Amino acid sequence: MAYLLIKAALSGVIIAIASEVARRWPGAGALIVSLPLVSILAMIWLWRDTADVQRLADHSTATFFYVLPSLPMFLAVPFLLRQGTGFWPALGLGCALTAVLYLAMVFIAPRFGVQL
Repeated sequence: MAYLLIKAALSGVIIAIASEVARRWPGAGALIVSLPLVSILAMIWLWRDTADVQRLADHSTATFFYVLPSLPMFLAVPFLLRQGTGFWPALGLGCALTAVLYLAMVFIAPRFGVQL
């Protein structure tokens, strides 16, 4: 249980730091959250928990392919905000777009030999 709490606390600290930095310097906050810190932590935790090379390789590959459908959200949300859409609707639409693209990835990727 202590191990789970340490993992959660460390992950939460990174998010808190990024949000505090972003309040002062939006670009620097964006840089922090764009770093694959969560992915790196997940790989570290997975390696520590399993030491399974294949599982870690599969996780890393799937992470790459799941990042791709999330990227358009970071263009859609600012576009909608600049068009006068409120924050919550813009965020909701961006998340909905991402969900649709995730579903598309799940169905399309296997056709190209990618196992997620």
